[in-house]
Amino acid sequence: MTKALEGVRILDMTHVQSGPTCTQLLAWFGADVIKVERPGVGDATRGQLRDIPDVDSLYFTMLNHNKRSITLNTKDDKGKEIFVKLIEKCDVMVENFAPGALDRMGFSWERIQEINPRMIYASIKGFGPGDYEDCKVYENVAQCAGGSASTTGEAGGIPMVTGAQIGDSGTGLHLALGIVTALYHREQSGKGQRVECAMQDGVLNLCRVKLRDQQRLAHGPLREYVHFSRGMDFGEATPRAGNDSGGGQPGRILKCKGWENDPDAYTYFITQAAVWKNVCDVIGKPEWKENADYATPEARLPHLDKVFEAIEAWTMTKTKFEVMELCNPLNIPVGPILSMKEIAEDPALRKTGTVVEIDHPERGSYLSVGNPIKLSDSPSDVERSPLLGEHTDEILKDVVGLSDEEIKAAKEEGAV
Repeated sequence: MTKALEGVRILDMTHVQSGPTCTQLLAWFGADVIKVERPGVGDATRGQLRDIPDVDSLYFTMLNHNKRSITLNTKDDKGKEIFVKLIEKCDVMVENFAPGALDRMGFSWERIQEINPRMIYASIKGFGPGDYEDCKVYENVAQCAGGSASTTGEAGGIPMVTGAQIGDSGTGLHLALGIVTALYHREQSGKGQRVECAMQDGVLNLCRVKLRDQQRLAHGPLREYVHFSRGMDFGEATPRAGNDSGGGQPGRILKCKGWENDPDAYTYFITQAAVWKNVCDVIGKPEWKENADYATPEARLPHLDKVFEAIEAWTMTKTKFEVMELCNPLNIPVGPILSMKEIAEDPALRKTGTVVEIDHPERGSYLSVGNPIKLSDSPSDVERSPLLGEHTDEILKDVVGLSDEEIKAAKEEGAV
């Protein structure tokens, strides 16, 4: 079986997280991803948050699997010549530099088209065109500017960012889809095109249900939010609602047995209308099935605090896994709050390749996240990240077409 993107060559000019997330996904699917790094320095994350001295950090290794690394000094004349050759030989160039950085290097979109009209030039920026287009953006800035933080946190509390990297990794995933779409379009048109993703846009796309609620708010209170049952003011914008469900089925995080000593002894419990009678039976409230205050979804909305208090009194007598075992046969949607330790040790995630163990020549064995997208006929193996410049000679010879003597001269000149 061949890999899905076998034969596609990616010129990876990305660094830190958003861009490398995109190119790693393409590499998992079989694209030949050539990561271009500064000689002697490399991607900044190689040295950030190190847990072992003088070894590539987990920050770097977990975002750069299945890639080849070449060191290249694009400020050097010979280095620029090599860079032009790489543009000629590659299908896609991906970058997440500060706005205008590649233009200042002399490689504008127009120049890239001249070199290779089939090139797809993909970029991640913090903001799209507008007042903030030249601003620098990091993960939490994107979460704030994209609407996520204003809608996350406890009702009446301060805004909160989420631990999920929806700004960086989320935008990288969006860009990967844009690249694959542009590659498909090129099959018909024969031409490359620009693909751009703004981190603010990517976060907003993932927060669309909150933009939905902003519009609903103009027509009355959001009755499924905790504010309604507690008589709180909604204000003019979609409010923070703690762990309330974002959908039409009320849900909250509830304590389970052992919560006093285990910070993750909790479950998420959804009171889905279709199985309300099963909920009543399992928590010992059969009388609620016919009670006018609880029998219908609309009737329950003003009483959600009382409903979840009763459910929590039951969940606190069970472990989070016992809650799942008892509720799932009754079609009651629940889910344990799994810690990163529990996820790392989950045999099912290991079996599916969602969590993988990787051997690295310097750091030894470590865990990483595998490809979350599974294709039935295209394998997606995870290979270790490259050492800095590990494939420089190989790429200069096989891709750029330099001889051994030319490679030696380029090194002496400081181009690579």
